[in-house]
Amino acid sequence: MSDAASPLDPVVAADARRAIEAVLVAATEPVEPRFLAELVELAVEDVESLCAQLAADYEEEGRRFVLEGQHVRLSGPALETLAIVAYKQPVSRAQVSAIRGVDVETTLQTLVARGYVDEVGRDPGPGLAVLYGTTTAFLERLGLDSLDDLPPLGDFVPDAGTVAALERGLRLSDDPMAGERTETVDG
Repeated sequence: MSDAASPLDPVVAADARRAIEAVLVAATEPVEPRFLAELVELAVEDVESLCAQLAADYEEEGRRFVLEGQHVRLSGPALETLAIVAYKQPVSRAQVSAIRGVDVETTLQTLVARGYVDEVGRDPGPGLAVLYGTTTAFLERLGLDSLDDLPPLGDFVPDAGTVAALERGLRLSDDPMAGERTETVDG
């Protein structure tokens, strides 16, 4: 460990700073300075100073982190639910369930627990349903400054011709046996 009264060697400080930054970026939970100090073999005070420098640099740069390889990924249903909340907020659990066609209570609880969704109010109607909206953690995770930065929903909707073609392909024939008949040849 270094002596707290002596300044850090610039090369040692730069290497320690890179190691600390790597650990903090990869961590899914807060990391204690004591652990970081043991990792880089420096005094806790030196680690705290390096962390303060990192924070000041990030603040000055306006830097944001988007974690690409998060260890626990959201399931498809959770992503669908999160998208509905993001675009329709404030929205109640019943409204999200109606859109998805399934009960979303457990999924919403998961999103709340992960900090992506939170209660933002109550519906003034009967029952005073809880209304949900996304959090700043959601925006940070996507690297967005505001909900206005979400892509427009129109980008995901097929044009009228595509919808018509899909509908034609999904229509049932008036004769339910039409697709099952095969010609036979008597020989």
